[in-house]
Amino acid sequence: MLYREAGDFKTTYTADSQTFPIKFDRLGYWVILAIAVLALPFLVTDYWANAVLVPFLIYAIAALGLNILTGYCGQVSLGTGGFMAVGAYSAYKLMTGFEWMDMITVTLLSGLITAAVGVLFGLPSLRIKGFYLAVATLAAQFFLVWMFNKVSWFYNYSASGQISAPEREIFGILVTGPNTEPWAQYLFCLLFVVVLAWVARNLTRGTVGRKWMAIRDMDIAAEIIGVNPLRAKLSAFAVSSFFIGVSGSLFFTVYLGAVEVGEAFGIQKSFLVLFMIIIGGLGSIFGSFAGAAFLVLLPVALKLFGVDLLGWPTDIVAHLNLVIVGGLIVFFLVVEPHGLAQLWRLTKEKLRLWPFPH
Repeated sequence: MLYREAGDFKTTYTADSQTFPIKFDRLGYWVILAIAVLALPFLVTDYWANAVLVPFLIYAIAALGLNILTGYCGQVSLGTGGFMAVGAYSAYKLMTGFEWMDMITVTLLSGLITAAVGVLFGLPSLRIKGFYLAVATLAAQFFLVWMFNKVSWFYNYSASGQISAPEREIFGILVTGPNTEPWAQYLFCLLFVVVLAWVARNLTRGTVGRKWMAIRDMDIAAEIIGVNPLRAKLSAFAVSSFFIGVSGSLFFTVYLGAVEVGEAFGIQKSFLVLFMIIIGGLGSIFGSFAGAAFLVLLPVALKLFGVDLLGWPTDIVAHLNLVIVGGLIVFFLVVEPHGLAQLWRLTKEKLRLWPFPH
């Protein structure tokens, strides 16, 4: 059997505490990363880039950010769409105000601006939690969307209220604008996904992550043992908002190219990212990717199977998508609260013991 720990011994603490302790998992990770970097850019078409790969990568970043706040720190948020809008409009103002600025700097600065806004709206978490915090972040969602709609400075006084991303290049390769190649969009988003996933993994496994989880599990006990709730909660809001701001910036500049805030970053966007981490698994890096992949692929699979193959009406397939997502949310909340990530962990445990009984 390939999936075994037999013979895969560790001689240092560093090796024993690595992310993938089993050699087969490490090999699989590098194979997937090699395929993503070296093979997919040559195979990706315009349809698969815009329908599956680019939205999956962007939503994965947003799900990572929300999972840090809700899954690891236990602070419920319904303002993801509004914080993505902050990232998008920050990118727009930076691109139009500083034409010399490259896209990597624009995206990172958009994330930092969103982190500052996230800390501001995270202040109520110091006094309230649970349902009341969810309502406070929902208020932030509506306020941010209203502000970007009503304050014309944010969209440079455009008569339509729409913002459009100017063309930008990195190393002579166009990454924004209508003439961008699909592989360039894909690789640009993949760069941020790999780096931010690595950052999230290290943060959640370190001292900061342990403080977040202590606050999540029992905030009073965490404060008694020396965890500062002010720093822990606000740092979670800052890191989470940074990730979501980066995803909002990429969603606008690379994926859509032109947006209206009410349509692109409404309350539906907040619920969509929340559903991703519920289905994928709270408090799990893999769960963020699994949930994003599932909710991005499900509409595509239903369209290919229902509309193209069986000839069902489009509205029936759209309603079927909502029914499936709603049913899965109820199922995971009742049966398996840790989502697809826990099912994957159980599957790996079975494989490690197969064919012997558990």
